[in-house]
Amino acid sequence: MSEELSHDFEGGDAGASQIYPAQCSSLRKNGYVVIKGHPCKIVEMSTSKTGKHGHAKVHMVGIDLFSGKKYEDICPSTHNMDVPVVKRADYQLVDISADGYLSLMLESGELREDIKLPEGDLGADIKQRFEGGEDMLLTVMKAMGEETVVAIKQNSK
Repeated sequence: MSEELSHDFEGGDAGASQIYPAQCSSLRKNGYVVIKGHPCKIVEMSTSKTGKHGHAKVHMVGIDLFSGKKYEDICPSTHNMDVPVVKRADYQLVDISADGYLSLMLESGELREDIKLPEGDLGADIKQRFEGGEDMLLTVMKAMGEETVVAIKQNSK
């Protein structure tokens, strides 16, 4: 009988969840929320009055943190929505490989080479500054298992 009840717990992580629930009414503009499965920054929010059947509704517009696409959602103010755990870290740019991957150095001296040069103006700006010999820090944002460079800072070392 004990064989039937055996469980397989192989696929665990360190317990750090990528999202957490928050009541819709507690969310704020410039905060983060998951809309249609995408981590978004809230750019617009409005609340409708309580209707005949009870709940006030919150209308949200969010911009995807990674693709820049706009998403909208309407949720009763008392319901929970998922909020992504967003982390930012600064890395020193060491090199840009021919296939478009960045070599980034952590403060500990370790190298990361798993983040691609972002597309568009930001990527072109990074490449141009790097080729000009500029020393810079890149801000990498991570949410829901995705990571991308979101900003450039002048390295003041």
